[in-house]
Amino acid sequence: MILTNVGTVPGREIIEHYGLVQGSTVRAKHVGRDLMAGLKNLVGGELKGYTELLQDSRQQAMDRMVEQAQGMGANAVVNIRFATSSVAQGAAELFVYGTAVKLR
Repeated sequence: MILTNVGTVPGREIIEHYGLVQGSTVRAKHVGRDLMAGLKNLVGGELKGYTELLQDSRQQAMDRMVEQAQGMGANAVVNIRFATSSVAQGAAELFVYGTAVKLR
């Protein structure tokens, strides 16, 4: 599966257009991570627990989008975009979407 954030794949031709595909996940903050983040705020630096949480969330959302695209018969998803939104205090949705296509 080819995944790209541009509308075309250089050297390849789009021969089928299947439409919008998406994947999402909703994650809540972890008490242990919040404690460590609070300590990091005092001294500065990367919040590695949150970085890992966001990486895992992006991957899970992408996997769900790819699964949907494969179910349509696509071999690529173009014009991929990410979005986030707060759904409750301490919880956020990570959403990814793109256009499922078949490339030659």
